[in-house]
Amino acid sequence: MLWEQADGGGSMSAPSGEEKLRGLVREWGPLLVAFSGGVDSTVVLRVAVDELGAERVLAVTACGDVHTDEEAAAARETAARLGARHLVICTSELAIPGFSANPPDRCYLCKRCMYAKLVEIAWAEDLKTVVDGGNLDDEADYRPGSRAAAELGVRSPLAEAGIGKAGVRALARELGLPDWDRPASPCLASRFPYGESLTVAKLRMVAEGERHLRGLGLTTCRVRHHGDLARIEVGVDDIPVAAEESVRRAIVRRLREVGYIHVALDLEGFRSGGLNEALRDVAARTSLGAASEEKA
Repeated sequence: MLWEQADGGGSMSAPSGEEKLRGLVREWGPLLVAFSGGVDSTVVLRVAVDELGAERVLAVTACGDVHTDEEAAAARETAARLGARHLVICTSELAIPGFSANPPDRCYLCKRCMYAKLVEIAWAEDLKTVVDGGNLDDEADYRPGSRAAAELGVRSPLAEAGIGKAGVRALARELGLPDWDRPASPCLASRFPYGESLTVAKLRMVAEGERHLRGLGLTTCRVRHHGDLARIEVGVDDIPVAAEESVRRAIVRRLREVGYIHVALDLEGFRSGGLNEALRDVAARTSLGAASEEKA
């Protein structure tokens, strides 16, 4: 029910974010869900299966140069648990023209290619709409992939229902999803500063490094690749854990084994989209420079 009677009167209250989400899913179905296996797209898939039935929903997962085997396995397991039809497609991000140079619009190049494939699959499967797991808070960060989604008609039901990160996790928990608190895990390319070229070998260094950190219990972590230096981000509460002598030695030993010469622990701790900070700083300086010129 989309509208409920307000307490103590006859006026009607606005629909909740979940009610809006369910309404959008029904309106747009049948659906192809761009499914990474993360919390956001899992909530979208669960609601789609609930509202439309498994036969009118197809989850599609990309598995390529910038993804790990663990991510693909988790997506398969989650889709099976939800009873969803699931397709894994092989992607070759490094073959996309311009992608390996790692420009600031790298995400746009990748998402444009991937979403184009999903639109083709949706057409072949007679699915009305392609949707992704973008949420309302994503709009506050630098997300060039959103431009690709808009150009190809891919919709973001969580964002359009007004649901942000906290709301997604609350809804996931309410729906009984076991991985409601799983840390976000964007593609491996996001660990590299813009302009640092991407290769299979470099991506594997990052993947192996983060696999080792998670094995040490540092579940919220990033290995930021700066040439021969690995800059490690962990949750603020885990900084003392990572700095403890035996853990520190284990981290340094393994990261040198995978190819790094220098290993540094970032004392600011983990922050999502950390490498976008440089872009924001450049934009801020440009804005200040323009303002100064206007005053001069």
